[in-house]
Amino acid sequence: MSDWETIKPRTAAESGAVWYSPGERLYKRTGGPEVEEEGRHQRLLADLGFPVPRPTEVGATGKEHHFTEPEAGIHSLHDLAMAQAANNDGKVDDALVESAVEISSRLLRAQAAHPLKITEGHVRSWFWRAGFVDEVFAENPDLDTEEVRVLVDTAVGRLVRLPLCFGHLDYGLPNTFSDSVIDWQHHAPAPLGFDVYPMLDIAAFKGGTRGYAFTPDQRARYTSALDDVAQECTGTVLSPHLGDFLLAKCFFFLVRMRPGSGARPDKHRKWRYRRTLFTLSAEEYANTRRIDTAAFPFLADFEPWNPGT
Repeated sequence: MSDWETIKPRTAAESGAVWYSPGERLYKRTGGPEVEEEGRHQRLLADLGFPVPRPTEVGATGKEHHFTEPEAGIHSLHDLAMAQAANNDGKVDDALVESAVEISSRLLRAQAAHPLKITEGHVRSWFWRAGFVDEVFAENPDLDTEEVRVLVDTAVGRLVRLPLCFGHLDYGLPNTFSDSVIDWQHHAPAPLGFDVYPMLDIAAFKGGTRGYAFTPDQRARYTSALDDVAQECTGTVLSPHLGDFLLAKCFFFLVRMRPGSGARPDKHRKWRYRRTLFTLSAEEYANTRRIDTAAFPFLADFEPWNPGT
């Protein structure tokens, strides 16, 4: 076992970590009981035909829980996008978008093939969990208004029409490879389409500092391709719900952003920026049930601000 190298701390597990064995090309994730549960869940998904690495070992040694999985690939789609953007003024190749279409289509088909029982209570629970709504309201009490809660109720009411599925909740380019989806640590039942449809849009929440961006045409082709899959699997398209999905993402990208006492000016700027995205998106969603991430301002447009001055 001396072959194992520490890669990074495990963000969803106290005292956990991610390890890699180059000789065996295996990853090991360690932490508390939730890590072992994640491994068992990932095994279930693999057995159901989801595009995930099937854990080779799941268990516990003393107080340390773990699971081991085969290497999904060398470079995630995020890694590839960063490399392409660095050599092309922030632009991403169409071929990478097609790779995103392929893996997202595989995930969507697997999710649609295994629907879960759905009630409005399940959808409401998902929205609160996926958006960390209670934390966002606690950190930003001025946003906890009747108007904002009505918007959440509206999204829940619209999404209850969709099937519920095994959701990833943190799906994006960093967790996807050409044929695999990794890091199911936040998994929970979610409305069908929530994982895959916002994949390209969420880059805009980084404020132009993500290193890459997608053109309106790339996003439109990605969404259209997913609609073809959704139509095939469910008899209906899911793109009319992209605004509902993005409303949950607006909460998600604001959580734990409020700076503490003595925080650096850039932390305050980023918090103000995410709050601006939240309020702009809430207003647009209230009027149109859509959120156009292409209209988001850039973080660089926000002047540094020091509350102590």
